[in-house]
Amino acid sequence: MNLIVGNLLPSALIWITSRPAAADLVPSECVHRVTEVRGFNESQKEEYFRKRISDQSLANKIISHLKSSRSLDIMCHIPVFCWISATVLEKMLSEAKSGEIPKTLTQMYTHFLMAQISIKDTKYNEKDTDKKMIFKLGKLAYKQLEKGNVIFYEEDLRECGIDVTEASVYSGLCTQIFREEFGWYQGKVFSFVHLSVQEHLAALYVHLSFTNDKINVYDYDFESIDSLSELHQRAVNEALQSKNGHLDLFLRFLLGLSVESHQALLQGLKIQTQCFHNNQETVQYISHRIRKCRSPEKSINLFHCLNELGDHSLLEEIQHYLKSGKIKEIELSFSQWSALLFVLLTSEQKMDVFRLSRYTGPNMSPDKVLLTLLPVVEASRSAQLDDCNLTVISFNHLASVLSSKYSCLRDLDLSGNYLGDNGVDLFCAELKNPHCKLEKLE
Repeated sequence: MNLIVGNLLPSALIWITSRPAAADLVPSECVHRVTEVRGFNESQKEEYFRKRISDQSLANKIISHLKSSRSLDIMCHIPVFCWISATVLEKMLSEAKSGEIPKTLTQMYTHFLMAQISIKDTKYNEKDTDKKMIFKLGKLAYKQLEKGNVIFYEEDLRECGIDVTEASVYSGLCTQIFREEFGWYQGKVFSFVHLSVQEHLAALYVHLSFTNDKINVYDYDFESIDSLSELHQRAVNEALQSKNGHLDLFLRFLLGLSVESHQALLQGLKIQTQCFHNNQETVQYISHRIRKCRSPEKSINLFHCLNELGDHSLLEEIQHYLKSGKIKEIELSFSQWSALLFVLLTSEQKMDVFRLSRYTGPNMSPDKVLLTLLPVVEASRSAQLDDCNLTVISFNHLASVLSSKYSCLRDLDLSGNYLGDNGVDLFCAELKNPHCKLEKLE
């Protein structure tokens, strides 16, 4: 922190790389420039796989499979996920009997973990120690995730029963999943190759601690948890209480690990789960939390959780209304509005143009519709809000979109709406904001 605020090396320029939620914790007065690293676009995704896979027929199969799963396709904008997917799918799609091809995020990461174990076993022939080492790495991943740490030191490893030399012996597993670097005057510094790998191992640790040994990692408040459903509900609550969303992906992995079809993968890790769990209670609880949740970001993650659990009932209902053109005529519940937001933000067809009039009807005011779908406006290049009878209430919220550094909005049509003097003043102020990317305003 002394480096960031300038107490130490005041003339130094510091470049901090992190996820948006963590970057937002840096005091704004200490930030002079913001660079957004967007990862791969659509063409770059395909280019990566075509260069990574020499067999172009196989590369096409991999690309087609990833596009068939929206949750996987969205993650492919992260280069390291493309690497993980290529590692898994190149092997599976080239084998005649490769089992079920991963369709969810949890399946993909578990297959990746198994692939690294296979490499280690081939090199060192030490299969009996796999389970213990995975559990130790998972414990390290979870303990550090709780603290918000992505780098750790030798002391952290020892606290989880990991000898530093032991990590090196597991080079077939750890050089891909785990890496060590030399920090300034601090000896070796360790991290997982990507935060998502840490989150997956952390979820695996929590899941196995309970299913194998009935150990509840949330026992620090002495609440009794007797079933996997109760553990899931506690994890959902913890994730929703997180201010920066640092447990969102962990939660998706934890829930995905409990799906019955996933148990065969866990057996492949030689872990006796004996976990025959009905997720319906968890699905109902998440649906309940969606109805109560007022944060669009947290609602979206809860829908991702339902996807990991294989439940698509809320989404299918909304998709039916969209396809039939009846979305304007239906009085949607709050959970249905959340489902609509999720569908629009994760649509296979990129939301280049958002037209508010498609979703406004007699059952909800245009201002409320716009407020609910504001994240879609922020993600769109063009927002057509003309002739929707919007009031100054909407313009207050739209101003926040204009000043957002994550906004994609370039074209905004507000014709036919009455801004009023306050609305005009507000917009003029936000147009001067350095984060405003608007090129056309009507």
